[in-house]
Amino acid sequence: MELEEDLMSKIAWYYYIDGLTQQQIADLIGIPRLRVIRLLDKARQTGIIQFKIRKDNSNTELEHELARRFGLKDVFVVPSGSEKIGDRNEAIAQAAAMYISDRLPDNAFINMGYGDTSSKILNHLANKQGQRINVVSLTGGVNYYLPNTQSNIFSAKLYLTPAPFIMSTKEMVQAINNEPAVREIAEMVPLSTMSVVGIGAMNETATVIRNGIFTKKELLYLTMQGAVGDVLCHYFDINGKQIASEVEDRLITTSLETLAKQDNVIGVAAGPQKVNAIIGALNGKFLDILITESEIAETILEKTQQLAVP
Repeated sequence: MELEEDLMSKIAWYYYIDGLTQQQIADLIGIPRLRVIRLLDKARQTGIIQFKIRKDNSNTELEHELARRFGLKDVFVVPSGSEKIGDRNEAIAQAAAMYISDRLPDNAFINMGYGDTSSKILNHLANKQGQRINVVSLTGGVNYYLPNTQSNIFSAKLYLTPAPFIMSTKEMVQAINNEPAVREIAEMVPLSTMSVVGIGAMNETATVIRNGIFTKKELLYLTMQGAVGDVLCHYFDINGKQIASEVEDRLITTSLETLAKQDNVIGVAAGPQKVNAIIGALNGKFLDILITESEIAETILEKTQQLAVP
């Protein structure tokens, strides 16, 4: 009975969150399409499908082991879905929005980091009826935090750093950071209820490459120094040790030291290309809570066991 409930939860996730067709689910899991239809119907009748989808119970062991191994407050693992990076980011962003909205008091303040996944989470949170949030940006770049055009609902008040994300010199960054309007936003960061950050990987599809913040050559140079990923455009190695870059000195962004002092820092990442980046972020103690996929959680546990990570 428990195995059937786990299967119903997984099918419901694929169908309602990942947007897969019944035939795609049947092919993915390896069962007849007719059984997929019957299990979806049974899931509705038994209450597994309500206004929210109950999380796959089979991931509880993964969550507990990840939390224990890395000293995390909480871990939220969702079923791995589509192979397409964009689809995976969308699914994990919806999962993160569900997790966060369940834990945010009314009119809460939440720090939000830069990145494609973070942007999607923000829009999902702001598109929820009846919930008002206040969002404080952790970086410059106002356009990265603006609402998308897919919905006329955006119930979030934005407190954005009034500056570009990247400047031409580090002297300009120092001057901008001393501006009263910029200092005001920075002073709000420690007062927020929680912080949400994406975890970037070292590949040519990275958001920092698409947005022109780093060049492919600069990313390659960081990789040669041992970088495995970034949080808020601060790069680190597999052990969580930060790696300096010339570009970083020109960014308007919250430091990892400041982030580490925050309570309830939530890191959100999906896709196999993020495994080493997530491990580095966990070893660096930048996160309190991790939201990821089952496939990635399993790989992290296997890999860190091989690396003898405590």
